[in-house]
Amino acid sequence: MNTGTRETLDRKIQEHLDDILLLGNMVVKAILGAVDALKERDLKAARHIYNEDKNINERRFDIERRTLITVATQQPMARDLRILASVLDVSGELERIGDYAKGIARITIMLGDEAPLKPLIDVPKMAQITVDMLQRALEAFVESDAETAQSIPQEDDKVDELYNLVYQELLQFMIKDQSTVDKATFLLWVAHNLERAADRVTNICERTIFTATGRLAEINNSDDEVREF
Repeated sequence: MNTGTRETLDRKIQEHLDDILLLGNMVVKAILGAVDALKERDLKAARHIYNEDKNINERRFDIERRTLITVATQQPMARDLRILASVLDVSGELERIGDYAKGIARITIMLGDEAPLKPLIDVPKMAQITVDMLQRALEAFVESDAETAQSIPQEDDKVDELYNLVYQELLQFMIKDQSTVDKATFLLWVAHNLERAADRVTNICERTIFTATGRLAEINNSDDEVREF
């Protein structure tokens, strides 16, 4: 690969990584905004987040289209291909996290003017931990920082603990009063969406390890080991 071609490819790859950060910023705003809309019963904000999901989808598809053009036209080498393949994968993970935000906004819309079953305390904590993990995971991805990527998924345990607290509390509501089942189920889905969003951050971290080391592995939080596929 001559110098000019190398410089062009490096520039293209950086553009794709910048696009990932922009998409990630959109998703972070969607998650935090959706939870805040639920907490404040802000139906206008919830509808905006719900409708804005199409922009996240379009951004993801645009990243895929342009990344594939780079693969086809710029003669990427082995590590380049790992990065470009991972850009495709991470953009998909981000789009899916955006879907979780859309789902939370939808629940807010379905609740309408009705107050949530209980004050939202643990759910906003779940959202904040998740977006903190996501932002650091994306920084690690663009920097090919495998060490940081390896450590971030350990924080998913905090999200799981909060999810279990929410689940147990809502279960008690439903056992004591069957009239609370619908509202409790809505909140449980919100917590579930956030728990799944945190799981997808782990997927992004796995891709970072792949781009940095060439090793495709699953991060197993249960024993803090990396298992080879």
